[in-house]
Amino acid sequence: GVKLLLHGLCSNTTVKSLDLKGNNLRTMGAEALGKLLRQNKSIRSLILEWNSLGVWEEGFSFFCQGLGANNFLQRLDLRNNQINHQGAGELALALKQNASLQELDLRWNNIGLLGGRALLNCLHSNKTLKRLELAGNNVPSDILKAVEQAMDHNQDRQAILRETQNRTYILSKEVSSLKDEKTKQFLDLMDTIDKQREEIARSGRMSAARVSQLQEALDEQHSIMNSLKAKLQMTEAALALSEQKVHSLGELLNATKQEQSSMAERHFTELQQQKQEGADREGKLLRDLSAASEKNLLLRNEVGRQDQLFQVKQDLTNTTAELKLRAVQAEERLEMEKRRFKQSLEDMESLRLKEVDHMTQHIEASERSMQDRIQRLEAIRIALEEELSRVKAAALTERGQAEEELIKVRNQARLEEQQRLEHLEEKLRLMTESRDEAQNCCLRQKEMVAEAQAKANQLSLHADGLRRRLEELQQDLNSKEEEKVTEVNKVKVELQEQIGHLQAERTAQEGLREKIAALERQLKALSSNHREALLDKEGEISMLLEKLRMKEADISRMREEEAQRASFLQNAVMAYVQGSSLGTYSSRK
Repeated sequence: GVKLLLHGLCSNTTVKSLDLKGNNLRTMGAEALGKLLRQNKSIRSLILEWNSLGVWEEGFSFFCQGLGANNFLQRLDLRNNQINHQGAGELALALKQNASLQELDLRWNNIGLLGGRALLNCLHSNKTLKRLELAGNNVPSDILKAVEQAMDHNQDRQAILRETQNRTYILSKEVSSLKDEKTKQFLDLMDTIDKQREEIARSGRMSAARVSQLQEALDEQHSIMNSLKAKLQMTEAALALSEQKVHSLGELLNATKQEQSSMAERHFTELQQQKQEGADREGKLLRDLSAASEKNLLLRNEVGRQDQLFQVKQDLTNTTAELKLRAVQAEERLEMEKRRFKQSLEDMESLRLKEVDHMTQHIEASERSMQDRIQRLEAIRIALEEELSRVKAAALTERGQAEEELIKVRNQARLEEQQRLEHLEEKLRLMTESRDEAQNCCLRQKEMVAEAQAKANQLSLHADGLRRRLEELQQDLNSKEEEKVTEVNKVKVELQEQIGHLQAERTAQEGLREKIAALERQLKALSSNHREALLDKEGEISMLLEKLRMKEADISRMREEEAQRASFLQNAVMAYVQGSSLGTYSSRK
């Protein structure tokens, strides 16, 4: 049953403690336990009290081999397992290989002197075992003291190792924390430097954008001024063209007037005899027309002189357009009058040839028509003079308004340019101040970086001091180990002296053995006498043994409840057996 149970636990990874106390485990159980210790990696505590593992040497050696191969078990209880000095030697070999066992309980076995020595020798190589119980094994007190000293030495060593590990862990944590702080400080400084650089770049970009905007505004103003200049040039060119057209129209009018005068002169030459008075009147009218034309030319020349302002020239273009229209209308009227005059001349010629008698009437009618035409021309001239006066007054007023507007526009442009220049100067001043502040911040950051480097150097010096402290502690540990080695050598010397004393005791024991042999001879003689009685009693003993076998099961059940009583009874029985002569007989049996 135990074999199947242990076979199932070989692959288990959750069981931490196993208690097989009082299960009468022997050869098969010891082999199964050895296999379990080789394969299982989770069991930390194994209790095997009140078994018989040490009776069969082969099974117990297999168990010890499994213990030597195991590196996870920490507590092993082997009390009351009938382990002798050979089994203790196997355990000593296993303990030399094992590096995890901390507690081993071997009380109430038969280890003896040789087993105690083997266990003591193995403790020089095993440095993990903290507790080794050897009470009730007939082990001398000096070996027990040496074992206790070895346990104390292992405990001290492990405590020192723990302290050193804790110190190194704490120091490594401090060093790592210092490194983290340094890296954090350095990263913070780099972040602040990057942020300030970004702010400086942003301010530079903003200032460049503002300067570009201002430059674009200035370029727009320049373009606007150029466009205005171009418009002025275009208007001047249009005015010049309009003046040329007006001049050409004036020439046409003069030509037409000359033609009219020539036609009138011809007509007057033909009719000089008949209409001298009409010729005089027509001459007067022509003089008046020439004077009016001269006045018109003078007015047009005066209007042509006023070509400096933009809006006045536009008005002049409008007036010239109106004058063109009126000139066209006058030309049409003149053409109509020419046609009518030609028709009248034809009529006159026809009437002169046909009707000489009616000439006087026709002359009177022509005189009337000429007077009407002269009146119409005079009305047209008066209207034109009034329109020219009005246009001149409007041109003067518009010229004054245009000059005022130009002055206002120039003043506004100058003020805007001055304001923009002041704004630009303020921006430049702010930019210079921000640049100076950025330079100051950079200098401060450089100082902070220098301080951080100084702190880093201090921390590195502090870390070097801590390393030196660690080296000093390591040297102290080495010195303590050397002192312990010297103590161990002293203990070895004492043990050698004790071995000499033991050899002397061995010689004394040999003499005692000779005496014991003589006593055995006497006992043999007595046994020959009592052999018959013993044969009779052997039958009774066999019966008793059967009864004992029947009761062993009940006793195994009661062992757990009466462990303390059994220990006291065992001590009493052992004392009684050692003191009586029946003990030798029972041991031989």
